[in-house]
Amino acid sequence: MSPSPRTIRLLATPLLLLGLFAAAIGPTPGRASAETGSSGTTEATGATGSAPAVAAAGLSNKVHLFYYSWYGNPATYGQWRHWQQGGHTPPDDIGADFYPSLGAYDSGDYAGAVAQHMAWVRQSGAGVIVYSWWGQGSFEDNLAAGVLEAAARQGVKVAWHLEPYQGRTAASTVADVNYINQRYGSSPAFFRDPEHGNRPAFYVFESVRITDWSPIAPLKANNIILAQTTNTSLVGDFGGIYTYDGIAGATAPGWQQAAAYAKANGLVWAPSVAPGYLDDRAVPGNTTPTVDRANGAMYDQQWNNALNPATGGPPSWVSVTSFNEWHEGSSIEPARANPPAGHGYLTYNGAYGRTGAAAETAYLDRTAYWVNRFDPGTGVPEGNLALNRPATASGQCAASEAPGKAVNGTWSGGLSDKWCVLGNTRWLRVDLQSNTQVGRFVLRHSGAGGENPAWNTRDFDLQTSTDGTTWTTVAAVRGNTADVSTHTVAPVTARYVRLNVLAPTSDGNTATRVYELEVYRA
Repeated sequence: MSPSPRTIRLLATPLLLLGLFAAAIGPTPGRASAETGSSGTTEATGATGSAPAVAAAGLSNKVHLFYYSWYGNPATYGQWRHWQQGGHTPPDDIGADFYPSLGAYDSGDYAGAVAQHMAWVRQSGAGVIVYSWWGQGSFEDNLAAGVLEAAARQGVKVAWHLEPYQGRTAASTVADVNYINQRYGSSPAFFRDPEHGNRPAFYVFESVRITDWSPIAPLKANNIILAQTTNTSLVGDFGGIYTYDGIAGATAPGWQQAAAYAKANGLVWAPSVAPGYLDDRAVPGNTTPTVDRANGAMYDQQWNNALNPATGGPPSWVSVTSFNEWHEGSSIEPARANPPAGHGYLTYNGAYGRTGAAAETAYLDRTAYWVNRFDPGTGVPEGNLALNRPATASGQCAASEAPGKAVNGTWSGGLSDKWCVLGNTRWLRVDLQSNTQVGRFVLRHSGAGGENPAWNTRDFDLQTSTDGTTWTTVAAVRGNTADVSTHTVAPVTARYVRLNVLAPTSDGNTATRVYELEVYRA
């Protein structure tokens, strides 16, 4: 495969970095009933009519994750794409310093990798991905519809990252914005910001490459077009400012001045934060500075910079570099705790005190933490601790109704989007993968998934354990009739949680049906 535009951009970057730190305007590096017998309390939610495409209320429209759909593998695309960057030989040897939990996936695997991505985005509490788009008819353009469909199923919205494809001009950018609006604007996942006139968002990467942006000025009334710079003399025709750069985010050069200008002139200010930056395997021999993750401290530092009034906070939006730019080591997408040996891969081990498999999702969950501080009342409160965690059960009604369906983040994907079991022994166990504080459970029963509310789980115990052997009942629920029940308990340390069902329904039906089991710290 010939070098991608991104490869060329990475190789050109190091010579530009000195100017970036001095002026923060140049091109940047490559790139969430009644209860008795316990101290807990319960809130019950009744039927709410037909279920939406996915129940994802509360995701933050103010937190945007840069998302890349440029990866390919032989199973789906017919050949490797991007993973071999830097002269590597996938699938075990890839052009990245961390190794994805999903392996060397294909961006066109909508039912597999992309569906999992959107569930992880939802876990992070972020409500928007910013889709890397390389022009009309490009590889990424041809995949966009499938990504939008996967995003819609998780309640995630899609904004657009207009990349510097060969021949891009201000005039072609006008045509691109119109094309994207026309082709994709009817998708339920197409992002429009209700706080800014329901306008869609277009981030223009390396906008400083073009000196005259006057052709885009007429688009401002109906679109938010963001320049990538902190030099306010270069943003007159734009509707917003962002930074992208995960290196400069550590020190926030020019952020306060850019933010003040944006606020004074009615522009969106969307500084970018990153967990770190490392592209050694993607660009061997490069001289690009490395930004160490420091077990999560760097991510926290950059978030603090974004929110701190001394460095321009609070912003309109926070953009996160990145969900899955693996070549630059800036991903928050889970990275494998046991990557292929012999290649020198790093892991997230130690991030926020987590180790092993529990560390794989550390940056997703930390994003949820920051989403709640930036945009209170949205996102996943400290993260749903049970989301996509290993689940086992006493049995299942059918192969399509396995225990993992109760922790997959959805409950409106059809009648099989649940865990179901028959018989007198009825339990569901979830491994949270590390000891953590647990203070609240949410159960979504039969009615939440569109089935008979009489089949809502009636009598059950919620139990916790630190070793998977000795169990403590923290909530004993009797007589539940609600579609969705919430159970707040005295905070307890647990690695494992278990739902033990005593009476599955209120009408004598013998099947237990649980569409989702959620666990939160508080």
